[in-house]
Amino acid sequence: MPGFEVFGAEERQEALAVLDSGVLFRYEFAKERAGVYKVREFEERFARYCGVAHAQAVTSGTAALKVALVALGIGPGDEVITQGFTFVATWEAILDVGAIPVFCEIDETLNMDPADLERKISDRTRAIIPVHMMGAAARILEIKQIADRHALPVIEDNAQSPGASVQGGKLGSFGALGTFSFDPVKTMTTGEGGMVVTRDPELWRAMSEYHDHGHDHLPNPGGRGGEGRRFVGFNFRMMELQGALGLAQLAKLDGIIAAQRANKERLRQAVSVLDGVSFRAQVDAAGDSATFLAFLLPEAGRARAVNRVLREQGAGAVYFAENTWHYYPRWEHLLAGATLARSGWPFQDGGRRRVIYDPKALPQSAAIMDRTLVYQVPVRLSEERLAQIAAAAKAAAKA
Repeated sequence: MPGFEVFGAEERQEALAVLDSGVLFRYEFAKERAGVYKVREFEERFARYCGVAHAQAVTSGTAALKVALVALGIGPGDEVITQGFTFVATWEAILDVGAIPVFCEIDETLNMDPADLERKISDRTRAIIPVHMMGAAARILEIKQIADRHALPVIEDNAQSPGASVQGGKLGSFGALGTFSFDPVKTMTTGEGGMVVTRDPELWRAMSEYHDHGHDHLPNPGGRGGEGRRFVGFNFRMMELQGALGLAQLAKLDGIIAAQRANKERLRQAVSVLDGVSFRAQVDAAGDSATFLAFLLPEAGRARAVNRVLREQGAGAVYFAENTWHYYPRWEHLLAGATLARSGWPFQDGGRRRVIYDPKALPQSAAIMDRTLVYQVPVRLSEERLAQIAAAAKAAAKA
């Protein structure tokens, strides 16, 4: 899965162009940089790739979520609905702008269940964040229809599925905003970094200014424009070396996905020997970016037994039911309302608890996750590793 598997001469060439210019900052220094603006070029190419008008590069996928939320005006008193199977960054960003995360169930896609989404909408809901987990789409068309009926913006968290699509449209392009992560284990990587895409020029302007301390970004290629400020901002700027790596990795993204699709099919064949095995539902199989293979056993005990044998054979799968980074009942700091703030914020306000989370609040998700095993799909899958996984699956099938 990770883009670092295909690091090569292209990344070096792009990075050396930055080092030769002597300018690592994405703005200003026009004379010294001699026309080299890697972050700006990365934004432009990434927007075109996603089929949208605008892209804003930032320092991480987490920053992308926060910048998107701020651009929509989300803050204290608001609720934002997301799903109980996601990386912690999704709800950390919601809490960090002062809003309350509301968690809804996943369905057989391992993504947001539209039926439960509709049940969770309240008069305090201000946005919806479906997460396209593990390379494949949520039911984004249904989610968008529900959101539109309630006049709610959608932020697509597409950290794990860049390049994936539904009916030819790239994930991240369906909502008001789409966020991406380029951290070390993502499909394409800049070491750290993120991106927000949108079709809305006003949202883009708000993001552009907010991520750079509120600087007035009037038209000025590579510059900041004037010195006026419409609002308080923060610093989430991507630097030129990251933009350079992003350009090289973006050029390889379709090839990465093609390799993953071929390797995913080989892994799928290997685990198909397991009795009763099934695979996650796909909204659009042709648009799968194939970063992970998720397979389900008939019941939780069987999933654990199978994975025990796989681990003994050196080919253990990820069992997200036990994972502390991606699964709601395992987020002990969220459930406990743990914070460094003496006031108890964001879980408490004025000594009163704002929200309490029940670890058993998502039974449908638990019933799915307890039966699910996952293999990360590499870009380069050796014959030896494939043989090891196949042999382990055969041993587990007999256990």
